[in-house]
Amino acid sequence: MAVHPEISVEFFPPKNEPGRERLLAAMAALAPLEPAYASVTYGAGGSTQERTLATVQLVKSESRFEPVPHLTCIGSTEAGIQELLDRYRGWGIQRIVALRGDLPEGMENPGFFRHASDLVAYIRDHGNFEILVSAYPEVHPEAASATADLDYLVAKVQAGASGLVTQYFYNPDAYLHLRDALVRRGVDVPVTVGVMPMVSYEQTARFSAQCGAEIPRFLRLAMEACADDLAAQWQTGVEILSRQCQLLLREGVPGFHFYTLNQAETTLAIWRNLSI
Repeated sequence: MAVHPEISVEFFPPKNEPGRERLLAAMAALAPLEPAYASVTYGAGGSTQERTLATVQLVKSESRFEPVPHLTCIGSTEAGIQELLDRYRGWGIQRIVALRGDLPEGMENPGFFRHASDLVAYIRDHGNFEILVSAYPEVHPEAASATADLDYLVAKVQAGASGLVTQYFYNPDAYLHLRDALVRRGVDVPVTVGVMPMVSYEQTARFSAQCGAEIPRFLRLAMEACADDLAAQWQTGVEILSRQCQLLLREGVPGFHFYTLNQAETTLAIWRNLSI
């Protein structure tokens, strides 16, 4: 059993000043968790990319968290990725999350880097960074098969990834199956559990439909039973996710990565229930 699993958090770049203030408040509230790092999501090109850079700087200057920027293949060019790597190296960034990214509707070619494994290999060869990649316990929604998805995940590790962070899930067996399948394939990097605090069932259901995360029938019915009571939804979500995390703790998971949605309350409630 992992006595002290690593805790990490994820933020998205705020769009305006009120959003910036909410993020600052969330960072302050989450400080007692002493996260190993705070990842910052990324959009391809334009102002979204600039917001990612600004948020990385904000995390670095206004907290004690280690900022870990996301990089995606969407709209990528070799020169553009190299420029970002040079900038991050100059800022003292030590880790990067390398992703293919979600293809916009109608886009077939993500850019110079077609696959996350290509991006991982490039970062490995052009910068001294620790590289994290995503894993889908319930299989990536675009994968041809579960076997093909596992093959691709192994390829990312072979390309240079030093750790995996899972998409969120509400079925612990899916994580355990993936973990054991990776061990059988000789993969020994840590597989961190992604946790999506369920603040609103409607919001979570919408996210889940997009990313292929299954909501078990018992959880859906429990949430629908309190559809008109957000406080009851919140409490139900905290209880169920806390129980899931406690189960996974007993299985010796190396860490939990909280998709905070730039809010602190639910993450803190689950963390307190874990008594870490």
